[in-house]
Amino acid sequence: MLEPGLYEQVINKQIQSELTGSSDDLKRVEKIDGAEASEILSKYVSEVLHKALDRISDDENLEAKIDLVNKVVGLISEENDLNDLKELAVADSAEQLLALLSENDPMYKIGQRKAKDIVRPETSVAQSSLFTGAVHEPQMYSELRKEMETADRIDMLVSFIKWSGLRLLFKELKDFVDRGGQLRIITTSYMGATDVKAIEELSKLPGTEVRISYDTKRTRLHAKAYIFYRKTGFTTAYVGSSNMSNVAMSSGLEWNIKVTTKDMASTIQKIEATFDSYWNSTTFEKYTHDSYDKLKKALRAERHGEKTEGYGFIVDINPYPYQQEILDRLDAERKIRGRNKNLVVAATGTGKTLIAAFDYRRFCKRNPEKQNKLLFVVHREESKLEVG
Repeated sequence: MLEPGLYEQVINKQIQSELTGSSDDLKRVEKIDGAEASEILSKYVSEVLHKALDRISDDENLEAKIDLVNKVVGLISEENDLNDLKELAVADSAEQLLALLSENDPMYKIGQRKAKDIVRPETSVAQSSLFTGAVHEPQMYSELRKEMETADRIDMLVSFIKWSGLRLLFKELKDFVDRGGQLRIITTSYMGATDVKAIEELSKLPGTEVRISYDTKRTRLHAKAYIFYRKTGFTTAYVGSSNMSNVAMSSGLEWNIKVTTKDMASTIQKIEATFDSYWNSTTFEKYTHDSYDKLKKALRAERHGEKTEGYGFIVDINPYPYQQEILDRLDAERKIRGRNKNLVVAATGTGKTLIAAFDYRRFCKRNPEKQNKLLFVVHREESKLEVG
């Protein structure tokens, strides 16, 4: 019996039967979107197959379940001459591959390592899970350490980094970069919580780059994410509330969800794309040895609300790439085509006000001796444009 409420359900014959006779005003149905059909229908088939496999009793053993799966694979491969899919049938051995070691692995060559020795996280790398800080769950830092053992590339996004938290992970991070791994870290000076020692130690690691936002008034980064990329396709990410501190990593009641490519591929893709957008933003500055004093003063100012003598924050607001493209096109219209009357049309929230400010700023710089005027017309009293 269907309950009133929201659905995103493929209509099968059973549901169609229940809907028959219902007024059009009582139901909302839409055609399956062609662009999303593969995603929607594959999930539906997976649900059906899962139910069928559950109905095979334990007495009928594993072989019966594999036989059913292979019948499905065989049927699919026969359709539209997809013969290559026959190779996707489950092998008779009924086994799972859990690890693979290269013949060129130096420890393997000297007889000190086998595939069975490769460290695995306690939680699955193919199925998403939730960490709540409960007693029976593995501790966050323990899982992160184990993820580092098999990652090819690591990204971390945290509001602050405490030495107490980094210390829990430092040995594994050093082992990771020493074997050629690439580590990228984004953090901030927010609330003065970051420890300079932690940033300094990270910056000394090979293959490691740290980027920091000093603009804590405008850039309120609260996201926490630890992403472990694997060439095998079993990428995982931990997203939630744990900053890099001892309490957050070990004993705090922090919630973090472990996301995997195998069951949440689109989410992993969004995490990667968003991280890259932050990484390439001018808001986050690369930390170098010369940045030490700037970070130290920024953290002190955040902690005590003070401005040290001779030092102040200079916020240099720069356009996003899509805004810069508009500005470049405006410039081209004026310089190349001699068109000085131009119209910019952009969606709400994309920063039309800032585009106008950037354009005006550029005009003023090119005409420093003139009295440059700007007329800015808005339709709300709250809207304002401040330029100097």
